[in-house]
Amino acid sequence: MKKINVLFAAAIAALSVSVTSCDSIKNAKLHSDVDSVSYAIGMVNGLGFKQNLETLPGDPVNVDALIAGMATGLKGDTAALKMTVEEAQTYIQDYLTNAQVKEAEKTRQEGETFLEENKTKSGIITTESGLQYQVITEGTGEKPQTTDRVKVHYTGTLLDGTTFDTSIGNEPVTFGLTDVIPGWTEGLQIMPAGSKYIFWIPSDLAYGERGSGRIIKPNSTLKFEVELLEIVKE
Repeated sequence: MKKINVLFAAAIAALSVSVTSCDSIKNAKLHSDVDSVSYAIGMVNGLGFKQNLETLPGDPVNVDALIAGMATGLKGDTAALKMTVEEAQTYIQDYLTNAQVKEAEKTRQEGETFLEENKTKSGIITTESGLQYQVITEGTGEKPQTTDRVKVHYTGTLLDGTTFDTSIGNEPVTFGLTDVIPGWTEGLQIMPAGSKYIFWIPSDLAYGERGSGRIIKPNSTLKFEVELLEIVKE
């Protein structure tokens, strides 16, 4: 689960006491080394915190509310607090959980809609599992089995065209068919060596509800262009 970086939050809180209005931000005076280093810490960490908040699921963060909460907390004005610390922590946790569930469901629905439309197009073949593929070049070699190792070139993209991984421009990748996601294990067994196919892999045959890294979100349908160069013999 994504969490707000507490270090960035603390740095912004330290700055927020003096930046509760646009004028105070613009007119910050740097009369001493302490003033300058204070400003530098606030600026650097503020930019970092801004990037960190861009990963927050749901609507964009309300910056005014964020700064107000930090300033109130830092000043220790307990009478002005709108919730207890325990309530705040629970609210953050619940918000993140609910927002991520909604985001994952939206991603799943987008993938299902795409696959339903894609399977009606000319040249698209859908297997019983839901894997879809299109033949770009049909090779003449053998088809690999689950016990085989293969050498491939590939490019993986999201449905919006974002490339998240590729071997193009580097050495081909060699692996066993049981060492990859189920969509690859199934798809490669359809390909004769020397072939190039495009695969559209439903989320349950890819990384499912867990996703992978920062780019592949939970429930993502993925597209791979795969060239099966050879079956690697021991």
